[in-house]
Amino acid sequence: MRGYRIPEYIYEKSNIVRLILMTALFALVFINIYKPFSSSSWYAVSEFKFFIFSSLIILTGVLVVVISRIIMYYWGKKHMITISAYAAWIVLEIFFMSLFYTIYTLVLNPEREYLSAFKESAINTSLVLLLPYSVLHLYFSYKEKERQLLLLKESQAEVAGRQNVFSFYDEKHELRLSVKRSNLLYLESADNYVCIWYLNKGALTKFMLRNSLKTLEEDLADTNVLRCHRSYMVNFDQVKVIRREKDGVYLELGIENVPDIPISKTYSEKVTHWFMTYSS
Repeated sequence: MRGYRIPEYIYEKSNIVRLILMTALFALVFINIYKPFSSSSWYAVSEFKFFIFSSLIILTGVLVVVISRIIMYYWGKKHMITISAYAAWIVLEIFFMSLFYTIYTLVLNPEREYLSAFKESAINTSLVLLLPYSVLHLYFSYKEKERQLLLLKESQAEVAGRQNVFSFYDEKHELRLSVKRSNLLYLESADNYVCIWYLNKGALTKFMLRNSLKTLEEDLADTNVLRCHRSYMVNFDQVKVIRREKDGVYLELGIENVPDIPISKTYSEKVTHWFMTYSS
């Protein structure tokens, strides 16, 4: 795990602000309400004065976290922060904040023994930092997964939207026409153009596109629009019947004014097999 990079959301500006504010709030609540390790006996003062003193101490001590996270924010933009480096970073935050609280304690109470004061400060600082850090990192991870899931859904919706629309480009690769999949009928080669036949408000409509049927066949690969003849491609979503006559095989779309589309021998076996497989 030493070589793994920490997620970028940990040192995002908004999350750093949340972490600092929530850590300060938690520290104030933790010290003033729960009074761990008899913290109320640190200074012989009233409850109100204890709240004022502890608030000042906590908020001043949180400056260590503020400075640390600002450095992390700019450092993370240019360098990789590994999990082991991040763990060491938090240990240093605890150390320097504990050192600050120890100095503060010794200034107000010179009779306190240094190692004892530092040990007590380190224990309380660890609780003050590690508890909110753990909760906030779980929250950040949850929000990041939620964001990624939303992006995935949007991406899938976008892909689905593109799949439901056929876009046609001319020989200069400029978009000329977009047709809903359910409205496209067939393509017909006409010299240097391709006639795109589709339904527009229920009416049979033709659009002339300057391009080749071969190019459109490549563009429409992996779709249900298949080449069935040298001069035709058909949207098989619209095909209702394959009919064999003496003079050849034809596709019926079952739409008024739409002619039967011939299938040449070159494509007959492939198209028939695909139609039978698709229909089943």
